[in-house]
Amino acid sequence: MNRSLRSAHRSTWIAVICALLSLALPVFAFAHAVVFPKASTLGGYERYVLRVPNEKTSATTRVEIHFPAEVRVTAFEDVPGWQLEVLTDSAKRITGAVWTGNLPPQRFVELPFMAANPKEGASSLTWPAIQTYADGERVEWTGPEGSKSPASVTTLSAAATPTKLGGSSPAGPPRWITWVALVVAFVSLGFALRRPEAR
Repeated sequence: MNRSLRSAHRSTWIAVICALLSLALPVFAFAHAVVFPKASTLGGYERYVLRVPNEKTSATTRVEIHFPAEVRVTAFEDVPGWQLEVLTDSAKRITGAVWTGNLPPQRFVELPFMAANPKEGASSLTWPAIQTYADGERVEWTGPEGSKSPASVTTLSAAATPTKLGGSSPAGPPRWITWVALVVAFVSLGFALRRPEAR
């Protein structure tokens, strides 16, 4: 086999490997406990969902999450087959939750809850979680972003300020002025096209 043919074969194999890796990367990236949505607004009232996949050969039997101090969790949604234990502090504030059930391999479960975001002072929320398997193994999703077991993070941004009806916008005049101008233009056009009456 000549050099050019070997080079062509090598390039083909490299392309195939790169393609397989690109297909596998999303699986690796999302094979951990994640809280959705990944972006929310300051002061917003959000329905969050903790999504937990089981990528092991043993069933997941327990999922625990600790809520950020800036968040006020108010309610949980029932999940069939899973029992919920709400964790609170001495002031009865909800600080975490524990779900127990059975999640077979190659399955995932979604655990929803409602929470009020902080109104100010936070740019992100970190959701540390712990996944326990039937064989006793524990995976702590508490590390920094980019680590082997990262904690899920939700970014927070200021909510957009709605424009008042009839108010002015930075890009142009008030809306009612535009409507008045259109009416005047149509009336003027009507007078211009009207034929003079015969005398």
